[in-house]
Amino acid sequence: MDLKTFIRDIDNFPQDGVVFKDITPLLADAKAMQFTLDRLAEMVGDVKIDKVVGMESRGFFFAPLLAQKLNAGFIPVRKPNKLPAARTSQTYDLEYGTDTLEIHSDAILKGEKVLIHDDVLATGGTAKATCDLVQRLGGEIVQCNFLIELDFLNGRNKIENIMTKALLNY
Repeated sequence: MDLKTFIRDIDNFPQDGVVFKDITPLLADAKAMQFTLDRLAEMVGDVKIDKVVGMESRGFFFAPLLAQKLNAGFIPVRKPNKLPAARTSQTYDLEYGTDTLEIHSDAILKGEKVLIHDDVLATGGTAKATCDLVQRLGGEIVQCNFLIELDFLNGRNKIENIMTKALLNY
């Protein structure tokens, strides 16, 4: 199945000059979604995963499904003040300013094997911040796993010491 036929380009979204990779047509097709989930899980291989971490918000589409398929727990990483219990935060640089992500402080136990999943690897800021959070909690990152990687933005460079795989590359 050619998954790229389910990804549509939206010009000038969310701002001028950006070509947004819209995955909602893929999500709307049950067969394409199942095929995608199976391929994302195959990228992990036979490694035992304890927790799958997904980043707000589009990482929430496949990360819980991957967790279920891999018989692992799902951990959300959210924007500030969205999680109700004690949180650990990581601030990171954006092109113009900063942003912050949070995870529950008790979400990952020391030594747990963690898969980090998001829909797109772009500049790598969100991925790096999430990796930092997982490592601060004592998790061992097995892989960063993405549906799409935008190669021209070189986001992989920010997480170069971590096994990183993407299903689709642009």
